[in-house]
Amino acid sequence: MRGVIRLVALAGAAAVLAVAPVNAQAASPKFSQTTAIGTHNAYEKDKYPYFAQALDSGASLLELDVYVDSVSHRWRVSHGNPLGNDNNCEAAKTPSELYGKSRNQDLGSCLDNMAAWNRLHPDHPPIVVKVEMKVGFNDKAGMGPDEFDTLVAQKLGGDVYKPADLLGGTYATLDAAAKADAWPARDALKGKFLFDLIPGTVEQANPFDSYWTDEEYGDHLRDLSAAGNISAAQAFPAVLGAANGDPRTSRYDASIRPWFVFFDGDAATYVNNGYDTSFYSANHYILIATDAHNVSPAISSTTPTDAEVAARLALLAKGHASLITSDWSAKSASVLGSVTTRG
Repeated sequence: MRGVIRLVALAGAAAVLAVAPVNAQAASPKFSQTTAIGTHNAYEKDKYPYFAQALDSGASLLELDVYVDSVSHRWRVSHGNPLGNDNNCEAAKTPSELYGKSRNQDLGSCLDNMAAWNRLHPDHPPIVVKVEMKVGFNDKAGMGPDEFDTLVAQKLGGDVYKPADLLGGTYATLDAAAKADAWPARDALKGKFLFDLIPGTVEQANPFDSYWTDEEYGDHLRDLSAAGNISAAQAFPAVLGAANGDPRTSRYDASIRPWFVFFDGDAATYVNNGYDTSFYSANHYILIATDAHNVSPAISSTTPTDAEVAARLALLAKGHASLITSDWSAKSASVLGSVTTRG
């Protein structure tokens, strides 16, 4: 079937490494036309001592886990502690303060680090910041989508590529803009961050919470657009979970389906089930394929060879992924910064 991800026999390392990076071409491709590499849980200190080093890594996607602490009204960054911070973000607001201040800070400091780093690297390639809202938002406690937008806007300002930028004053919904391939060229996104939001593991396991991050932020985008204030939105909600066909149809009310153009699913699930992933590239949606190392034949989740990373990138690019992620933080910037043509 055309468009289905298929395993490809690659004859030797030379064939694997023959994938030409698109940034070597004369004309910059659109953001929707490329496949790049991201780092899972890039805030963890065993991956990078400082978050600025995660930004230095060359990775095109960095993931943060965020807990809404409704008691202290803080956005905690941690893997498993909802009331504390455990991360490599530091108390640094200027370039000279990076790489040496106290760590274990909240989301605001992670954003401060990004802003300071951006001043040192104003022409960096676009970086997607994937935020897993571990317990979801708590809008009733003043920790909802509006407050998230305000925090990101205050810290990063014009350094964020927003939903309104994709709409460009021309399209009524993100879906319409994506289908028209209104995404800018990668060169036009130099110095920019793109935020995408997924529901968290704790949120999904909570039997008393059926209103998850994705739906809540989708409602938020719809309502902002209706109010003529879509420029306030700072993030793209992502549809979580590998599926065949359009997963929005069975998950969301028709009023918010057109506000989802980011999709996030397990790479091996797409492959093993033979899902027709051409749906994503045909509509110029952004597809994040996670745990890329698990696709058969499985490779190391931490220290694969350069040839194995190149082969996996090539395979999943043919499978229409926009970004592939794993825990390959030990790899060099020349590897993590690899970008190739999307299938």
